Formats: sequence, C-alpha cells, structure tokens
Amino acid sequence: MKTEHYEGTPKARQTARRTPSRNLAFKRKIASRARELGAALVGVAPVSRWDEAGEVPAGYRPKAIWAGARSVIVVAVPMLLPVIESTPSINYQEMYDTSNRLLDEISYRLADWLTWQGHASVSMPRDGYAKLEILLKNPFASFSHTYAAKYAGLGTVGLSRNLLTREYGPRLRLNSVLTAAELPGDTLIAEEVCNTCKLCERACPTGAIRSRDDSVIGDLDKNACTLHHIVLRDEGRWPCGICAKVCPEGEDRKIYKIKAGKRYLDEAAALEKNPEDPRFRHLVHLRRHGSGGDRIA
Repeated sequence: MKTEHYEGTPKARQTARRTPSRNLAFKRKIASRARELGAALVGVAPVSRWDEAGEVPAGYRPKAIWAGARSVIVVAVPMLLPVIESTPSINYQEMYDTSNRLLDEISYRLADWLTWQGHASVSMPRDGYAKLEILLKNPFASFSHTYAAKYAGLGTVGLSRNLLTREYGPRLRLNSVLTAAELPGDTLIAEEVCNTCKLCERACPTGAIRSRDDSVIGDLDKNACTLHHIVLRDEGRWPCGICAKVCPEGEDRKIYKIKAGKRYLDEAAALEKNPEDPRFRHLVHLRRHGSGGDRIA
C-alpha cells in the first residue's frame, strides 16, 4: 500500500529543501496563504535590500536578528477610515486591538506553515514593546515593519514616518515574517506616495511632526508623541492616529466618499466653539461613550 505524504511530513520538507524556492509560483502560493489568513496586502523583500538602501542601522536588519533570514514577507491589514476618523475613541482603540490580534495570528500561522513547507521561518511581534513608558527610555522597536514594507514594495515612507500605500494611505497596520526561503522581491514603488501636503504636521495635537526641506520624511519628537499616547491610554482611547486620519492619500477615501482637507484642521476649534457642530456630531457621539475623560476633539 502506497503511503500518501502531505505538505507537513518529513519527506515533503526534505523535498522542499531540494527544490529552489526562488520562483514565482511559490511566492504566489505564500501570498494566497497570507490572504486566506486575513492579510489585505502582502509583499516580499529579499534581505539584500536593507544593505542596498543603507537606511536601517545594521543591528536592526533581518540577518542581524536571525542569521537564517533570506527574505521578509510583510503583511498588512487596514484601519477602516470612518472608525479612525473618530479618534480619540474606544471605537478606534477596539479596531486597533483587533488588527493587532489578527496580525499576530497571520504572521505566526504563516511562519509555521512556511516552516512545515521546509523553509524555516519566524514571525516578528507587530509592536514589540511591553508598555508605552518603555518608549520614553528607548523609542525603538527591534525591527521596523515600516521599512520592511517599503522594501517589499507596499508603499513609501511619508512625512509622518508612516508607511503610505496607494490603497489605504497610512491607514493600515503591518507585521513581518523572516524566512529562509529565497523569494523574488516585489517591485519597489519609485514615486513617493506622500504628496507633502503637511496636513499631518499641521493637525498633530502635540506638534511632534516637523517637515524638512531636504527629505520627504519629517522629523518626529518621539517623546511628545509617546506622552500624548500615555494620556490617551489612561483615558481608554488610544492610540492617537491623527496623522493617519488626515492623510489625503489612499483609494479607501474614494470608496468611503470621505475627502480630506481643511475640515480636519477646523475640527478642534469648531467643537470648542460648538460641541454640537453638525459636521462632527457623529464623531462626538462616538467619543462620548465607552471611555474616560471628556474629550470631544
């Protein structure tokens, strides 16, 4: 009687190791698996791109974290625009928490699946810090999903230092899988997605984002940003997300029929003058329920 072998058996793994993984068919299979698990966007970057770009310090590059890494698979899930517009609110916090749980599951299950296909893989944490106060002492994660996504062709890094994609602007969350599989990389996006409109800089509640004349990517006062997030966390309505909320980029705006513009800059002053301003009544409703504090803007 002939024994059937499924993909996770030792024989299948041995076969997988003998088969060159640098092929489009296997890459498509990975992308299909990631989407089945819930990823909206999937991209692949060979680890050589970190060295070629020279933007990320050597100790934060994939091979410095795990010597077996040959490729990085980046997955993304969206932050739904009408919900992020309500920030700061418990609604946005719940969506943020949901996206984190989903990303953890996608990356873990994808890494496990790849490993049993014969390609050793590890998933990275999607944030990588235990509490916000730690960021006041060391404002870096061990691995940047933002730059991984850039090198995987998902988008470019904008003024706010968020990844901006054509599909969602900066309204998405990211995670990465380091894998021993040698995969062809996705095409990098050559044209900047950020149009340097400076809405994120002007709308930032702490003035933490500062544009530069010599770079699309701005300077960020990380301590000011973190301290603001600590206040919001203690009120039960974090993260902030204003920079992602106001960004005009993204096809999601067309789908939701929500335009960016001056109304974002008018919102706080308008609500201070009239908390019942009809333009923002639905947002005030969401902010008044389910969390502490009396913030309506």
